[in-house]
Amino acid sequence: MLYVIIPVFNRKHFTRECLLSLRKQTDQRFRTVVVDDGSTDGTDQMLADEFPEVEVVTGDGNLFWTAGVNAGIRRALELGATRIMTLNNDVVTDPDFVAQMLAAADRNPTAVLGALELDVATSKPIYGGELLDFRTNTRRDLLEELKPEQFKGLHPVTYLPGRGLLIPKKVIDKIGLFDEKRLPHYLADFDYTSVARRAGFPVYCNYDARLSTYPDESGQTLTRKQRSVKGYYQHLFGIRGGGNMVNFTHFALKNCPKPYLPYFLLNGYARRVVGYFLH
Repeated sequence: MLYVIIPVFNRKHFTRECLLSLRKQTDQRFRTVVVDDGSTDGTDQMLADEFPEVEVVTGDGNLFWTAGVNAGIRRALELGATRIMTLNNDVVTDPDFVAQMLAAADRNPTAVLGALELDVATSKPIYGGELLDFRTNTRRDLLEELKPEQFKGLHPVTYLPGRGLLIPKKVIDKIGLFDEKRLPHYLADFDYTSVARRAGFPVYCNYDARLSTYPDESGQTLTRKQRSVKGYYQHLFGIRGGGNMVNFTHFALKNCPKPYLPYFLLNGYARRVVGYFLH
C-alpha cells in the first residue's frame, strides 16, 4: 500500500487544494498522512471537517520538513505501508499522477521516483531533474537537454526533491529515514535520494507523472524578494535558508567522492556567499 506523507505548517489553502487534487486521482490505491506541525491557522479543524479520511500526525511546531516527513513515514510504516510518497502541500497533482507513479513503480520495484513539475500558472515544465558532476560542481538541467518529444518515461538523475517522491520500503529498510539531525529542512531530500542512488537503488524522474507547483512561494524565493542583512544571514545560516552553509557541508561530506571534495566545498561556499544577490 502506498502512503502519501504531507508535512504542513499553516497555509491551509494550499493544503486544501493539494488534498482535493488527491481526491480526484484516477487510481485511489493510496492513503494520506498529513503531519500538522503546530499550525495556528485552523488547519487542524479544516482537516477534521473536510478530510476525515486523512490520517493526521501532530507536531509542536519544531519538526520542520525533515522531522515532519519522518514522523509521517513512521506512522505509515505502522499502518503497513510498502511504498512511501513525500509530497509538499503547495502542489496540485494531475488526475493520473498516482496511477503513473504506481505503474512506474510496478515496473521498477526498487527505484526511487520523482515527478515532472509544472508551473501552476502557465502549465510549462519547470523542473525535470538534473545530473550533478561532483568534480566541477556543475549541474545539467534535463529540461534544457531533452527535446519536447522526450518529455516522457523515466530519466536517470543524481537526486530528487521531496515534492512527489516515491520511495519503496526496501530503500527505507536499507538506508533508514531522512537525516533530520544534520539536515532539518533544506537538502534532506536531495541527500536522501543521493544516498539511495549510491546504495544501489535507481533514481529516476518520471516524466509521465506530473504535478503543478507555485515557484514564487518557495522559502528561498520569498527570502530573496526582500534582500536585507538579516535575510542574508538567514540564507547562509538559518534552518530555512536555501544557502545554509552547514547543510551544504553535511551534504558534501556524505555524497561527494573524496578526491573532488575540496573543490566541491570551496566552489559551493563561494556560490552561496554571492548567490543571494545574483538571483
